[in-house]
Amino acid sequence: MSTSTIIVIVVIVVIVLWAVSVYNGLVSMRQRVNEAFADVDVQLRQRHDLVPNLVETVKGYAAHERGTLDEVVKARNAAVAAQGPAQQAAAENVLSGALRQLFALSEAYPDLKANAEFQQLQAELTDLENKIAAARRFFNNAVQEYNTSIQRFPAALFAASFGFTPKDFFDLGTDRQAELQAPQVKF
Repeated sequence: MSTSTIIVIVVIVVIVLWAVSVYNGLVSMRQRVNEAFADVDVQLRQRHDLVPNLVETVKGYAAHERGTLDEVVKARNAAVAAQGPAQQAAAENVLSGALRQLFALSEAYPDLKANAEFQQLQAELTDLENKIAAARRFFNNAVQEYNTSIQRFPAALFAASFGFTPKDFFDLGTDRQAELQAPQVKF
């Protein structure tokens, strides 16, 4: 075997090893994005499970506020049914608005505001909102790293052909400033 043949084989082996390394790195980042989305989803499911208890507690004190309660239930059901980051973000924004209206009701009903179960549910929801915000930040960071990696040269040359497509951020939309603030719990 000549020296030039050995050099060509070594160059080919190095290129193949480099391509495998880049591919494995992209797979790892895609998995991190999927894991981060699963974390957001877990927190959102806990929130969705908490909403019916909150609505039932409020019903006992503000039964004639049917419209607000129905909106919360409708928003919760839409959030549960939403698929993917973009749809879930939009549905969660609607649910957050409905929950704000529900908590505004508590101001008009001092007995409800003083109810221990309602206070506990409000505290749990506040804690969940903080966890959801942290999970969203982690997810969006993972998406940013992944999207950047598949767009960088030389990975961009073959990322699309291997099925690496850009992921959507969990965007808070137009109500970003309202969503970034933790819900206020007043007693």
